[in-house]
Amino acid sequence: MIVRRTNRTEILAKLAKKVASRTPVMIASAGSGLVAKLLEQAGVDCINTFSGARLRANGMGTMAMMWPILDSNEQTLRYTEQDILPAIEGKSFVCACLNANDPLRDMRTVLQHLLSIGVNSVSNIGPSLSYVDKDSTIYQVLVKSGITFQNEIDMLVLAKEMGHVTIGLAFDEEDSLALAKGAKPDIFCFHAGTTKGGRTGYDSGETIAETAKRTEAVYQQVRKLHPEAILVAHGAAMETPKDAQYMLDHTSGHGFWTGSSTERLPIERAVLGAAREFSALRFAAKS
Repeated sequence: MIVRRTNRTEILAKLAKKVASRTPVMIASAGSGLVAKLLEQAGVDCINTFSGARLRANGMGTMAMMWPILDSNEQTLRYTEQDILPAIEGKSFVCACLNANDPLRDMRTVLQHLLSIGVNSVSNIGPSLSYVDKDSTIYQVLVKSGITFQNEIDMLVLAKEMGHVTIGLAFDEEDSLALAKGAKPDIFCFHAGTTKGGRTGYDSGETIAETAKRTEAVYQQVRKLHPEAILVAHGAAMETPKDAQYMLDHTSGHGFWTGSSTERLPIERAVLGAAREFSALRFAAKS
C-alpha cells in the first residue's frame, strides 16, 4: 500500500472551509481498519486512533485503557500504522491519541515517527489525567509520581511546533482552561464523560440538555482564551445522531467527536441482529 500524505496546512484549510460554511466538523474513533474505511466513506473529517478504541473493538469499554494491561502508545502506534492507514484513501486525516505521560518514551521521537508514517495530527487523550477525579487519592498519587496534565499540554505545544494539527481534550473547566491557555490546540474538544448506551457504556443519568449546557459553559470560557480554536463536543448523553443535532443546535461549537456512537454501538446492534437471524434458521421439515 502507498498511503497518501497530507500536511498541517492542507488539513487546517479544509477545516476552516467547513467552519466558514457552517458545515459541522466531525471526528470519529476507529479501532479497526474496517471501521476506519467506513468512516472515511461516510465523510468524516478526522479518524482518531487510540488504545481505548482498539479495546472497544475487542468488546471492552474505553476506560479499560486506564488499567495497566497494555502499553498504550505502543498499541496506538502499531495499529495506526498497520491497520488504519493502509485501509483508507487519505480523504480523512488521522489523529493519533497519545499518552503524553509515557515514562519510557521521548515524546519528540514519538511525534516524529508519526509524521514519518503519514500521521499529521495528535491528541492528548490516550489516556489523559483529565479522566481522573481530582478529589481522588489516585489522582494525588499520580501527580506526586510525575503523571501530570501539564505534560499533556507540553506535548501538544511541541506537536504544533513540529507541524502536527493538535486536538486537545479535557473533562472539566479547570483542565479545559489550562489546555486552551497553555497549548492553544487547533481543535478543542470538551469531553463530557463516557458515552452512555450499549454493553459497556456508562449512563450517569445526565440528559442531553444538561450535556449541552455543561459543554457550552466550557466553550464560552475557552473561547475567551483561545478564540481561534475549533470547538467540538463529545460523550455523556450524546449517543445518537439526534443527540448530536441537539448539541449543534444548543451550543456555539463547530462540530462533534463520536467514539462509541459510530463504532461500538452500531457494531453491537448490527452483528447481534444478523447473528440472531442466522441462529434462528432451521432445517425444513422432511416430507
